[in-house]
Amino acid sequence: MQRINVRVIPRARQNKISTDADGRLRIHITAAPVDGAANDAVIKLLAKHFDVPRSHIKIVRGISAHDKVIDIVEQN
Repeated sequence: MQRINVRVIPRARQNKISTDADGRLRIHITAAPVDGAANDAVIKLLAKHFDVPRSHIKIVRGISAHDKVIDIVEQN
């Protein structure tokens, strides 16, 4: 299992993942933070980036914050 810290920027122009100077992932998503849409978009984008199913990604901390802690269970 891999645990990562991310910073989410909702309502961005495009969906993309970049890296901060300190190595933390910045996730830009077009979805608004309403009714969990932003969190769903984060999970979908991370699943594509790490090439794992969406069910292997879980937001552990920061469900309603910009800074999140995410667990990624890698496939065997």
